Amino acid sequence: MTFEDTRVPVTLLTGFLGSGKTTLLNHLIRDPEAGRVAVIMNEFGDVGLDHDLIEEMTEETILLQSGCLCCAVLGDLVETFDSLMDKRDEGLVKFDRVVIETSGIADPGPIVHTMVTDYNIAEAFRLDGVVTLADAATGMKTLDRQFEAVHQVTIADLLILSKTDLVDPFDLSRFEKRLSKLNATARHVRADHGKVPVGTLFGLTAMRADVTSSDVDNWLGLAATQTERATKPDPLAGLSGMAVKPAAPATFNPSTPARHRGHDHGICSASIKVPHPIPAEVFDTWLDTLMMLRGPDILRMKGILHVEGLPYPFVFHGVQHIFDTPVPMKSWASRDTTSRVVVIARNVDEAELAESLEALLMRPEDWTPSETSPGGMMADSTELQD
Repeated sequence: MTFEDTRVPVTLLTGFLGSGKTTLLNHLIRDPEAGRVAVIMNEFGDVGLDHDLIEEMTEETILLQSGCLCCAVLGDLVETFDSLMDKRDEGLVKFDRVVIETSGIADPGPIVHTMVTDYNIAEAFRLDGVVTLADAATGMKTLDRQFEAVHQVTIADLLILSKTDLVDPFDLSRFEKRLSKLNATARHVRADHGKVPVGTLFGLTAMRADVTSSDVDNWLGLAATQTERATKPDPLAGLSGMAVKPAAPATFNPSTPARHRGHDHGICSASIKVPHPIPAEVFDTWLDTLMMLRGPDILRMKGILHVEGLPYPFVFHGVQHIFDTPVPMKSWASRDTTSRVVVIARNVDEAELAESLEALLMRPEDWTPSETSPGGMMADSTELQD
C-alpha cells in the first residue's frame, strides 16, 4: 500500500536584496495555475515595505515584521504555521500550498532546520523546495561581497535568473557558470520580467513519499538536456580514482586551511557514484565522522542511497547538521543499485572532501572497531520498511 503524504507543501523563496522576489510573488499569486497560495512574508526592520508592493493581499498573506527569519522570529514562524492550520481547520482560510518569502539578507538554513525539527510543523507541512532568485545584473558583485547570497545559491533546488535582459550574453554566461560551480545540481530558469512558468516552482524536492526515479534524477541534476550538459558541469563527474577502494578510511585535519577557489568564500562541492549497495554501518560511520569534524562547514548534502540488504533505495537530504528522515522509494523498479551523493561545503579543501567520499566505497571490515558507528541515519533504516 502506497503511503499518501497529505502534508501541505511549502516553497521557500529566497534571494539577495533587490533580486526580484516580490515581483515573482506578484505573478505567482495572480496565476490560477498556482492554486490557492498562503504567503508568509518577512521583512527586516521596523517599517515594512515589500508587503505594500503585493498587489493582491488576501487573508492568506501574512507579514512577519521586525526581524529576519534566520534568527529572531523563528518562534513567530512556528506560531504562524500553527495559526494557518487552525484557521484552515475552522474554514476561515483555504490554501493548497504555502510560500515563504524571506528577507534579502536571510540565511535560509535555519528556516529549513525549523521545518524539519519542529514536530508540529513537520507533522502538517513539508518543504517542497528552495527557490533562489539570482540577479544577473548585480549578481557577480553580490557573490563577491556577501556570503549570505552565496549560501542562498548553494541551498537552492531551483535558481531563477532575474534581470537577464540587462546584461549581455557573455556576462550572463559567466554568471551562470559561476552559479553552477556553487551548486551544480540546481536547475536554472530565466525569468521574463519577473515571470516564470508556475509549474517550474513546485515539486522540486525528492523528499516525498510519491517520489519517482525521474524526480530523483531532476533533484540530483542528472536530467539536464544535451544543451545544458554542454555548458553545465556534471555534478557526479570529475572525481578521479572513485573506482579504486582506498586502503584506509579517509581522515580530516581540521587545522589545515582550505585552499579557497575564486571569490566564493571557500565554497566547493564533490560528488560520488557507488555502483553497489552500501553497508549501513559504512554510511553512518562516514556521515558521523564528517559531521564531527566538519559539521558547521557542510552547507548541504543530498543523494539516493542503496543500502545493503534492503530491497529499495532511500532518498536523503541534509542542511548543515540537520537531516530529514530518509524517504524510502518503495516503488523503485530499476535494477540500478548505484548510490549518488552530492556534498556542498565551505572552507573544506575540494580534494579533502573528495577523499572523504571515497570512504563510501569501503567495506565494514576496512574500518577499525574504534571507527565503527553503533548507529545512525541508516543503521536503523530497516524500521522504515514497515
